[in-house]
Amino acid sequence: MAFAPMGPEASFFDVLDRHRESLLAALRRGGREPPTGGSRLASRFEDSVGLQMVSHCTTRKIKSDSPKSAQKFSLILKILSMIYKLVQSNTYATKRDIYYTDSQLFGNQTVVDNIINDISCMLKVSRRSLHILSTSKGLIAGNLRYIEEDGTKVNCTCGATAVAVPSNIQGIRNLVTDAKFVLIVEKDATFQRLLDDNFCNKLSPCIMITGKGVPDLNTRLLVKKLWDTFHVPVFTLVDADPHGIEIMCIYKYGSMSMSFEAHHLTVPAIRWLGLLPSDLKRLNVPKDSLIPLTKRDQMKLDSILRRPYVTCQPFWRKEMEIMADSKMKAEIQALTFLSSDYLSRVYLPNKLKFGGWI
Repeated sequence: MAFAPMGPEASFFDVLDRHRESLLAALRRGGREPPTGGSRLASRFEDSVGLQMVSHCTTRKIKSDSPKSAQKFSLILKILSMIYKLVQSNTYATKRDIYYTDSQLFGNQTVVDNIINDISCMLKVSRRSLHILSTSKGLIAGNLRYIEEDGTKVNCTCGATAVAVPSNIQGIRNLVTDAKFVLIVEKDATFQRLLDDNFCNKLSPCIMITGKGVPDLNTRLLVKKLWDTFHVPVFTLVDADPHGIEIMCIYKYGSMSMSFEAHHLTVPAIRWLGLLPSDLKRLNVPKDSLIPLTKRDQMKLDSILRRPYVTCQPFWRKEMEIMADSKMKAEIQALTFLSSDYLSRVYLPNKLKFGGWI
Protein backbone atom coordinates (compact mmCIF):
# COMPACT_ATOMS: atom_id res chain seq x y z
CA MET A 1 0.00 0.00 0.00
CA ALA A 2 1.56 3.30 -1.10
CA PHE A 3 0.88 6.69 0.46
CA ALA A 4 1.49 10.24 -0.72
CA PRO A 5 3.83 12.34 1.43
CA MET A 6 0.88 14.30 2.83
CA GLY A 7 -0.85 11.13 4.04
CA PRO A 8 -3.48 8.75 2.69
CA GLU A 9 -6.67 9.77 0.92
CA ALA A 10 -9.55 10.98 3.09
CA SER A 11 -11.54 7.73 2.80
CA PHE A 12 -8.71 5.90 4.61
CA PHE A 13 -9.92 7.45 7.87
CA ASP A 14 -13.64 6.55 7.49
CA VAL A 15 -13.56 3.75 10.08
CA LEU A 16 -11.44 5.86 12.44
CA ASP A 17 -13.90 8.73 12.14
CA ARG A 18 -16.81 6.42 12.96
CA HIS A 19 -14.88 5.10 15.95
CA ARG A 20 -14.35 8.65 17.17
CA GLU A 21 -18.07 9.34 16.85
CA SER A 22 -18.83 6.32 19.03
CA LEU A 23 -16.33 7.57 21.64
CA LEU A 24 -17.93 11.02 21.64
CA ALA A 25 -21.37 9.43 22.00
CA ALA A 26 -20.08 7.49 25.01
CA LEU A 27 -18.84 10.72 26.56
CA ARG A 28 -22.26 12.28 26.08
CA ARG A 29 -23.75 9.31 27.93
CA GLY A 30 -21.66 10.26 30.92
CA GLY A 31 -18.17 9.03 30.10
CA ARG A 32 -18.94 5.31 30.19
CA GLU A 33 -17.60 3.05 27.47
CA PRO A 34 -20.08 1.31 25.14
CA PRO A 35 -21.42 -1.89 26.75
CA THR A 36 -19.44 -5.05 25.94
CA GLY A 37 -21.42 -7.68 27.80
CA GLY A 38 -19.40 -7.49 31.02
CA SER A 39 -20.92 -7.88 34.48
CA ARG A 40 -20.94 -5.40 37.35
CA LEU A 41 -17.40 -4.60 38.45
CA ALA A 42 -15.74 -4.42 41.85
CA SER A 43 -16.15 -1.15 43.71
CA ARG A 44 -12.52 -0.11 43.30
CA PHE A 45 -12.84 -0.05 39.51
CA GLU A 46 -14.98 2.23 37.34
CA ASP A 47 -14.88 1.78 33.57
CA SER A 48 -15.01 5.54 32.90
CA VAL A 49 -12.07 6.29 35.23
CA GLY A 50 -10.00 3.17 35.87
CA LEU A 51 -8.57 1.91 39.13
CA GLN A 52 -9.52 4.15 42.04
CA MET A 53 -8.79 4.18 45.74
CA VAL A 54 -11.83 2.93 47.64
CA SER A 55 -13.26 4.80 50.61
CA HIS A 56 -12.82 1.82 52.95
CA CYS A 57 -9.15 1.23 52.06
CA THR A 58 -6.61 0.10 54.63
CA THR A 59 -4.71 2.92 56.34
CA ARG A 60 -1.67 2.99 58.59
CA LYS A 61 -0.52 5.38 61.27
CA ILE A 62 2.98 6.79 61.57
CA LYS A 63 3.81 8.13 65.02
CA SER A 64 6.72 10.28 66.16
CA ASP A 65 6.96 8.43 69.49
CA SER A 66 7.01 4.95 67.98
CA PRO A 67 10.46 3.36 67.52
CA LYS A 68 9.20 1.52 64.43
CA SER A 69 8.00 4.64 62.60
CA ALA A 70 9.98 7.53 64.10
CA GLN A 71 12.45 7.67 61.19
CA LYS A 72 9.67 7.54 58.58
CA PHE A 73 7.84 10.29 60.48
CA SER A 74 10.91 12.54 60.45
CA LEU A 75 11.49 11.97 56.72
CA ILE A 76 7.86 12.87 55.95
CA LEU A 77 8.21 16.07 57.97
CA LYS A 78 11.44 16.95 56.17
CA ILE A 79 9.88 16.52 52.72
CA LEU A 80 6.74 18.39 53.84
CA SER A 81 8.94 21.33 54.90
CA MET A 82 10.63 21.30 51.47
CA ILE A 83 7.23 21.22 49.75
CA TYR A 84 6.10 24.17 51.87
CA LYS A 85 9.12 26.20 50.72
CA LEU A 86 8.49 25.27 47.08
CA VAL A 87 4.85 26.34 47.27
CA GLN A 88 5.67 29.56 49.13
CA SER A 89 8.32 30.56 46.58
CA ASN A 90 6.28 29.27 43.61
CA THR A 91 9.21 27.16 42.43
CA TYR A 92 9.41 23.51 41.41
CA ALA A 93 11.73 20.58 42.04
CA THR A 94 12.01 17.03 40.74
CA LYS A 95 11.96 13.98 42.99
CA ARG A 96 15.61 13.57 42.09
CA ASP A 97 16.35 17.12 43.30
CA ILE A 98 14.74 16.33 46.65
CA TYR A 99 16.72 13.12 47.04
CA TYR A 100 20.04 14.89 46.42
CA THR A 101 19.35 17.54 49.07
CA ASP A 102 20.37 14.86 51.58
CA SER A 103 21.07 11.55 49.84
CA GLN A 104 22.67 10.04 52.95
CA LEU A 105 19.59 10.75 55.05
CA PHE A 106 17.14 9.35 52.50
CA GLY A 107 19.29 6.35 51.61
CA ASN A 108 17.84 5.79 48.14
CA GLN A 109 15.50 7.37 45.60
CA THR A 110 12.71 4.87 46.27
CA VAL A 111 12.30 6.18 49.82
CA VAL A 112 11.69 9.69 48.49
CA ASP A 113 9.32 8.44 45.75
CA ASN A 114 7.21 6.49 48.24
CA ILE A 115 6.98 9.37 50.71
CA ILE A 116 5.90 11.80 47.98
CA ASN A 117 3.21 9.32 46.89
CA ASP A 118 2.09 8.98 50.52
CA ILE A 119 1.88 12.77 50.92
CA SER A 120 -0.10 13.15 47.67
CA CYS A 121 -2.49 10.45 48.78
CA MET A 122 -2.80 11.81 52.33
CA LEU A 123 -3.53 15.37 51.14
CA LYS A 124 -5.58 14.15 48.14
CA VAL A 125 -3.66 16.37 45.71
CA SER A 126 -1.51 15.73 42.66
CA ARG A 127 2.28 15.95 42.68
CA ARG A 128 1.98 19.07 40.56
CA SER A 129 0.04 20.73 43.42
CA LEU A 130 2.97 19.88 45.69
CA HIS A 131 5.28 21.64 43.18
CA ILE A 132 7.11 18.38 42.58
CA LEU A 133 7.78 17.35 38.98
CA SER A 134 8.90 14.03 37.58
CA THR A 135 11.77 13.66 35.14
CA SER A 136 10.40 12.77 31.70
CA LYS A 137 11.74 9.88 29.65
CA GLY A 138 9.00 9.74 27.01
CA LEU A 139 9.07 11.00 23.42
CA ILE A 140 6.42 12.48 21.13
CA ALA A 141 6.29 13.07 17.38
CA GLY A 142 3.70 13.99 14.77
CA ASN A 143 0.98 16.56 14.15
CA LEU A 144 1.14 18.57 17.36
CA ARG A 145 2.19 22.07 18.38
CA TYR A 146 2.05 23.67 21.81
CA ILE A 147 3.58 26.38 24.01
CA GLU A 148 5.42 25.47 27.20
CA GLU A 149 4.94 27.33 30.47
CA ASP A 150 8.04 29.50 29.86
CA GLY A 151 6.74 30.55 26.41
CA THR A 152 8.83 28.14 24.34
CA LYS A 153 7.01 27.12 21.15
CA VAL A 154 7.27 23.41 20.37
CA ASN A 155 6.53 21.74 17.03
CA CYS A 156 6.49 17.93 17.13
CA THR A 157 6.24 17.48 13.36
CA CYS A 158 7.69 14.11 12.48
CA GLY A 159 11.31 14.14 11.43
CA ALA A 160 14.37 12.05 12.10
CA THR A 161 14.15 12.87 15.82
CA ALA A 162 11.31 13.18 18.30
CA VAL A 163 10.56 15.76 20.99
CA ALA A 164 11.00 14.94 24.68
CA VAL A 165 7.78 14.86 26.69
CA PRO A 166 7.67 18.06 28.79
CA SER A 167 8.32 17.81 32.52
CA ASN A 168 5.41 20.16 33.31
CA ILE A 169 2.39 18.85 31.41
CA GLN A 170 -0.09 21.05 33.26
CA GLY A 171 1.90 24.10 32.18
CA ILE A 172 1.67 23.55 28.41
CA ARG A 173 -0.99 25.51 26.55
CA ASN A 174 -2.34 26.38 23.10
CA LEU A 175 -2.20 22.77 21.91
CA VAL A 176 -2.99 22.47 18.20
CA THR A 177 -3.42 19.30 16.13
CA ASP A 178 -5.36 17.86 13.20
CA ALA A 179 -4.45 14.30 14.21
CA LYS A 180 -6.91 11.53 13.38
CA PHE A 181 -5.43 9.24 16.03
CA VAL A 182 -2.76 8.90 18.74
CA LEU A 183 -0.52 5.82 18.70
CA ILE A 184 1.17 4.81 21.96
CA VAL A 185 4.22 2.67 21.20
CA GLU A 186 5.52 0.49 24.02
CA LYS A 187 9.22 0.38 23.16
CA ASP A 188 11.65 3.06 22.09
CA ALA A 189 13.22 0.77 19.46
CA THR A 190 9.86 0.30 17.71
CA PHE A 191 9.11 4.01 18.00
CA GLN A 192 12.45 4.89 16.39
CA ARG A 193 11.87 2.36 13.61
CA LEU A 194 8.50 3.96 12.81
CA LEU A 195 10.21 7.36 12.72
CA ASP A 196 12.83 6.00 10.33
CA ASP A 197 10.05 4.58 8.13
CA ASN A 198 8.41 8.05 8.01
CA PHE A 199 5.24 6.59 9.53
CA CYS A 200 3.86 9.90 10.82
CA ASN A 201 3.97 11.46 7.35
CA LYS A 202 2.68 8.37 5.54
CA LEU A 203 -0.35 8.22 7.84
CA SER A 204 -0.59 11.95 8.47
CA PRO A 205 -2.14 13.51 10.43
CA CYS A 206 -1.33 11.50 13.55
CA ILE A 207 0.61 11.63 16.82
CA MET A 208 3.05 9.00 18.14
CA ILE A 209 4.11 8.69 21.79
CA THR A 210 6.39 6.29 23.62
CA GLY A 211 7.02 5.95 27.34
CA LYS A 212 10.05 3.73 26.60
CA GLY A 213 8.56 0.78 28.44
CA VAL A 214 6.66 1.34 31.67
CA PRO A 215 5.50 4.96 31.26
CA ASP A 216 6.59 7.73 33.59
CA LEU A 217 4.03 10.07 35.12
CA ASN A 218 4.51 12.84 32.53
CA THR A 219 3.96 10.53 29.56
CA ARG A 220 0.72 9.33 31.12
CA LEU A 221 -0.33 12.91 31.88
CA LEU A 222 0.35 13.91 28.26
CA VAL A 223 -1.75 11.06 26.85
CA LYS A 224 -4.55 12.07 29.22
CA LYS A 225 -4.25 15.74 28.21
CA LEU A 226 -4.41 14.89 24.50
CA TRP A 227 -7.52 12.80 25.08
CA ASP A 228 -9.23 15.44 27.24
CA THR A 229 -8.37 18.23 24.78
CA PHE A 230 -9.05 16.61 21.39
CA HIS A 231 -10.97 13.35 21.99
CA VAL A 232 -9.29 11.57 19.09
CA PRO A 233 -8.93 7.77 19.18
CA VAL A 234 -5.94 6.50 21.17
CA PHE A 235 -4.36 3.12 20.34
CA THR A 236 -1.56 1.05 21.85
CA LEU A 237 1.11 -0.93 20.03
CA VAL A 238 2.73 -3.36 22.48
CA ASP A 239 4.47 -6.71 22.38
CA ALA A 240 2.20 -9.76 22.47
CA ASP A 241 3.38 -10.69 25.94
CA PRO A 242 2.16 -10.17 29.54
CA HIS A 243 4.58 -7.27 30.09
CA GLY A 244 3.22 -5.40 27.06
CA ILE A 245 -0.36 -6.00 28.18
CA GLU A 246 0.54 -4.71 31.66
CA ILE A 247 1.93 -1.49 30.16
CA MET A 248 -1.21 -1.02 28.06
CA CYS A 249 -3.33 -1.49 31.20
CA ILE A 250 -1.37 1.23 33.00
CA TYR A 251 -2.24 3.75 30.27
CA LYS A 252 -5.88 2.64 30.08
CA TYR A 253 -6.79 1.78 33.66
CA GLY A 254 -3.92 3.03 35.82
CA SER A 255 -2.02 1.28 38.59
CA MET A 256 -2.80 0.46 42.22
CA SER A 257 0.09 2.63 43.43
CA MET A 258 -1.32 5.73 41.70
CA SER A 259 -5.04 4.93 42.08
CA PHE A 260 -5.60 8.13 44.06
CA GLU A 261 -4.72 10.10 40.88
CA ALA A 262 -6.73 7.95 38.46
CA HIS A 263 -8.91 10.85 37.28
CA HIS A 264 -5.78 12.70 36.09
CA LEU A 265 -3.93 9.76 34.54
CA THR A 266 -6.17 7.16 32.90
CA VAL A 267 -7.74 7.02 29.45
CA PRO A 268 -10.26 4.14 29.44
CA ALA A 269 -11.08 4.94 25.78
CA ILE A 270 -7.71 3.46 24.73
CA ARG A 271 -7.91 0.48 22.36
CA TRP A 272 -5.49 -2.41 21.77
CA LEU A 273 -4.28 -2.16 18.17
CA GLY A 274 -1.48 -4.73 18.26
CA LEU A 275 0.40 -6.92 18.48
CA LEU A 276 -2.52 -9.28 19.16
CA PRO A 277 -1.79 -12.94 19.95
CA SER A 278 -4.38 -13.89 17.31
CA ASP A 279 -2.38 -11.91 14.71
CA LEU A 280 0.49 -14.37 15.07
CA LYS A 281 -1.55 -17.26 13.69
CA ARG A 282 -3.39 -15.11 11.16
CA LEU A 283 -0.11 -13.85 9.69
CA ASN A 284 1.56 -17.27 9.90
CA VAL A 285 4.40 -15.98 12.05
CA PRO A 286 6.83 -18.94 12.23
CA LYS A 287 7.31 -20.68 15.57
CA ASP A 288 11.01 -19.91 15.62
CA SER A 289 10.07 -16.20 15.82
CA LEU A 290 8.03 -16.84 18.98
CA ILE A 291 9.29 -17.08 22.56
CA PRO A 292 8.04 -19.55 25.19
CA LEU A 293 6.28 -18.00 28.19
CA THR A 294 8.39 -18.16 31.34
CA LYS A 295 6.91 -19.12 34.69
CA ARG A 296 7.01 -15.44 35.62
CA ASP A 297 5.14 -14.58 32.39
CA GLN A 298 2.44 -17.12 33.20
CA MET A 299 2.04 -15.71 36.72
CA LYS A 300 1.74 -12.18 35.32
CA LEU A 301 -0.83 -13.30 32.74
CA ASP A 302 -2.88 -15.12 35.39
CA SER A 303 -2.77 -11.98 37.54
CA ILE A 304 -4.07 -9.77 34.72
CA LEU A 305 -6.86 -12.22 33.89
CA ARG A 306 -8.09 -11.98 37.50
CA ARG A 307 -8.32 -8.18 37.45
CA PRO A 308 -11.80 -6.61 37.59
CA TYR A 309 -11.45 -4.58 34.39
CA VAL A 310 -10.90 -7.70 32.28
CA THR A 311 -14.54 -8.54 33.04
CA CYS A 312 -15.69 -5.76 30.71
CA GLN A 313 -13.12 -6.63 28.02
CA PRO A 314 -14.16 -10.07 26.64
CA PHE A 315 -12.06 -9.58 23.49
CA TRP A 316 -8.97 -8.82 25.59
CA ARG A 317 -9.65 -11.92 27.65
CA LYS A 318 -9.92 -14.03 24.49
CA GLU A 319 -6.53 -12.76 23.27
CA MET A 320 -4.90 -13.47 26.61
CA GLU A 321 -6.41 -16.95 26.66
CA ILE A 322 -4.92 -17.56 23.20
CA MET A 323 -1.53 -16.61 24.65
CA ALA A 324 -2.03 -18.80 27.71
CA ASP A 325 -3.11 -21.81 25.61
CA SER A 326 -0.21 -21.48 23.17
CA LYS A 327 2.29 -20.78 26.00
CA MET A 328 4.08 -18.50 23.53
CA LYS A 329 4.72 -14.75 23.30
CA ALA A 330 6.12 -12.48 20.60
CA GLU A 331 7.82 -9.14 20.23
CA ILE A 332 6.66 -6.67 17.59
CA GLN A 333 9.94 -7.34 15.77
CA ALA A 334 8.61 -10.82 14.93
CA LEU A 335 6.78 -9.17 12.00
CA THR A 336 10.08 -8.44 10.27
CA PHE A 337 10.13 -12.03 9.01
CA LEU A 338 7.52 -10.86 6.45
CA SER A 339 9.54 -7.80 5.45
CA SER A 340 11.70 -5.25 7.23
CA ASP A 341 9.06 -2.51 6.91
CA TYR A 342 5.96 -4.72 7.23
CA LEU A 343 4.90 -3.01 10.48
CA SER A 344 4.74 0.51 9.02
CA ARG A 345 3.87 -0.38 5.41
CA VAL A 346 1.19 -3.05 5.86
CA TYR A 347 0.32 -4.06 9.42
CA LEU A 348 -0.50 -0.69 10.99
CA PRO A 349 -2.14 0.90 7.90
CA ASN A 350 -4.46 -2.11 7.47
CA LYS A 351 -5.31 -2.22 11.15
CA LEU A 352 -6.19 1.47 11.19
CA LYS A 353 -8.08 1.44 7.89
CA PHE A 354 -10.23 -1.61 8.62
CA GLY A 355 -10.73 -1.24 12.38
CA GLY A 356 -8.46 -4.01 13.59
CA TRP A 357 -8.46 -2.95 17.23
CA ILE A 358 -10.20 -4.27 20.35
